[in-house]
Amino acid sequence: MTAAFLVLALRHHLRRQRIVSLAATFMMLGLAAFLFAHACDGTVRAYQLGNWPAPFGITLVLDRLSAAMLLLTAFLAACVAIYVAGGVDGRGRHFHPLFQFQLMGINGAFLTGDVFNLFVFFEVMLIASYGLMLHGGGPGRLKAGFQYVAINLVLSVVFLVAVGLIYAVTGTLSMADLAVKVPQVEPADAALLKTGALLLFLVFATKAALVPLHWWLPATYAGTSAPSAALFMIMTKVGAYAIIRVYGLVFGAGAGPLAFAAAPFVVPAALATLVLGAVGLVGSRTLRDLSAFAVIASMGTLLISLGLFDVAGLSAGLYYLVHSTLAGAALFLIAGIVLEQRGAASDRLISAPAMGGETLLAGLFFLAAIALVGLPPLSGFIGKVMILEAVRTSAIWAWIWFAILGASLLMTFGFARAGSVLFWGSGPVSEPKPLPALPGLAAVVLLIGATVAWTLAAGPAAGVLGLTAQQALDPDAYIRAVIPPAVQFAGEP
Repeated sequence: MTAAFLVLALRHHLRRQRIVSLAATFMMLGLAAFLFAHACDGTVRAYQLGNWPAPFGITLVLDRLSAAMLLLTAFLAACVAIYVAGGVDGRGRHFHPLFQFQLMGINGAFLTGDVFNLFVFFEVMLIASYGLMLHGGGPGRLKAGFQYVAINLVLSVVFLVAVGLIYAVTGTLSMADLAVKVPQVEPADAALLKTGALLLFLVFATKAALVPLHWWLPATYAGTSAPSAALFMIMTKVGAYAIIRVYGLVFGAGAGPLAFAAAPFVVPAALATLVLGAVGLVGSRTLRDLSAFAVIASMGTLLISLGLFDVAGLSAGLYYLVHSTLAGAALFLIAGIVLEQRGAASDRLISAPAMGGETLLAGLFFLAAIALVGLPPLSGFIGKVMILEAVRTSAIWAWIWFAILGASLLMTFGFARAGSVLFWGSGPVSEPKPLPALPGLAAVVLLIGATVAWTLAAGPAAGVLGLTAQQALDPDAYIRAVIPPAVQFAGEP
């Protein structure tokens, strides 16, 4: 509604758009906090749109996992909205309507209770992201945007084919109903259903930038504007969330022969993603490229944990997911400020005259780098320790430890090189440089502050996320909330 209002009533009034968009985003943050507090009682709540019962109608489902993702999205969106208030939103048209449309798509993807509407919200999210990706224009951004649009159009077709295969075999797309019917599928249809499940995994893995489906991310994230890249940090997490939801609920432990259909592919691909991200980070020539490869490395670390599909792994992964989203977004926003402050040198990793506010920027970069690498004392260190402990049950835990610790060493070298060139290798200045815009600095400080707060709250957070992981991997409560037992009984042959 906010996006439609901005387009129809305030199309030519940027300042009013900014005020309305900020107000709507902060209201969304308050609502997300309320829903999270509501979900913390452990009850799964289903809302049937139009009072059409599942599996026939559209169902929205609120549980601990979806509520946590809503709250993370809302906080990130509030920081991005503050950043663009410094004037970035005026460099192209319709930033705020696109921003609000994308938030609708992301929130819908986290709340939907059926696979077809997951596809619909993916499309809403992606259509808005096409506009945000190209906001501000320029040949480099147009080239990166073309491949981003092309890969996502192909993925949309694959998604539809996967949905069609699953519906052809089971006759339903409700996740709760699928969790009931998948174990009952005849052996003759199992191969067709598994094909649909693996095609879905292909789509989610591409969104999550798993190797070898990661290639679109560095050019896209490094090619777009800083606030768009920061907001896109939650889009890769939508892919990870979809993997948890579909392969924890529908194709989880109770799915019979199709249990954990995609699990054999996740951890090996995640290990390759982590290593490639760390190597790419060391070889980066700009701060935006470095930030994009840091995202790839963090997704590799996250999916190693999620790929275990057990409570300990998922709990550790969720802690790391929140950390990597906050720290990664902060790094992209810092890259945007550095690019603005260095003039012709842009964000290239070469020596240039000192920037205005360089000491403050260097401090913020230092904290973001420590967090992303996983050095003590920030949340990246705690998250990696939790993941290292969780993978001790894996048969290849030694390889996982080697990959995570080795990649952390490479990333330390990459960040140290970037920081020394950008902030300690600065040349003399002939005249005082202006300070960065206050809204941009405020957004970065908020994100770094949230990372520090996440570190201090690690103990209680681990307890809450442990309960979240238990609920996400236990389909019974989800099924009962979406399809009451009386309806299940009536639907049985």
